[in-house]
Amino acid sequence: MKFKKLTGISIASAMTVLGSSAFADCGDITMADMSWPSATLMANVDKIILEAGYGCSVEMVVGATTTTFASMNEKGAPDVAGELWINAVREPLNAAMAEGRLHSALKGPITDLGEGWWIPPFTAEKHPELKTVLDILDHPELFPDKEDPSKGAFIGCPAGWGCQLSNINLFRAFEMEKKGWVLIDPGSQAGLDGSLIKANERGDNWFGYYWAPTSIIGKYGMKLMPFGVPFAGNDNWDGCIAKAEQDCDDPKPSSWTESEVHTVVTDSFKAKAGVAMDYFAKRVYPGSVMGAMLVYMEEEQADGPDAAAEFMSRHEDLWMQWVPADVAAKVKSSL
Repeated sequence: MKFKKLTGISIASAMTVLGSSAFADCGDITMADMSWPSATLMANVDKIILEAGYGCSVEMVVGATTTTFASMNEKGAPDVAGELWINAVREPLNAAMAEGRLHSALKGPITDLGEGWWIPPFTAEKHPELKTVLDILDHPELFPDKEDPSKGAFIGCPAGWGCQLSNINLFRAFEMEKKGWVLIDPGSQAGLDGSLIKANERGDNWFGYYWAPTSIIGKYGMKLMPFGVPFAGNDNWDGCIAKAEQDCDDPKPSSWTESEVHTVVTDSFKAKAGVAMDYFAKRVYPGSVMGAMLVYMEEEQADGPDAAAEFMSRHEDLWMQWVPADVAAKVKSSL
């Protein structure tokens, strides 16, 4: 019994040493700092916890869905993409995971996620006949384009975003040009947000792409429109809608695919910082919490680092559930 007790103590001591060594060996890692608020908040929270709790040295790398995925897949960097919306990269991501280059550390880092086409609530109230996207497409006159009021304006995604391809191909699938619509590239997130905000503040109709949870959707009570057609299948979406126009010869009308978001890491990160994988597996933001943080970011004009610090202060009860007690103590003492 005495021998067994000493052995147990020795094992426990060894595990402590190994754990500390694992933290120290985390070393230098790169983290994708995406351009939208929820992603930059999440990345900066990850930075705080990985550095203070796991001994990593984190470098932030500016990113976006398609460019970040391509870099991770082809170059093995950045090491972590905290909020990767995979609809636009599903096939190559599946291949990369099957071949062991990339790994999903978590599916669904935020609850109540969704993408699609939206209109303001006052538009829906004033025009109750607009029950689906199909109904809207029959009335381009209600959403006049600024440059050519004879056309309806559909606000798509900025160039370089993964959703740009899906919106272009759905625009083609629904033959929107023939129905009197033009597809507007807002140029940037600021341009996309600006068009939505301006329309709501002026009481103008607006029709375009957005996603939730976001402060802007919550603030204006935007209405997500059902498409009025069923989802046309993964072959159509992954094999055509989500691809470049030249690789999608015959897009079929479809509702938006289920939004799927993962925290994705490289194989090298998993190997050198495997202990942090347990953190990622537990790191889930309730939609209500994320929504409130996004409103804070907008109202206070807070950037990612400032918002992360505010989150750590406001929601200690949440983030402390994501890590072991000793890691939580290290993180808390660093704040």
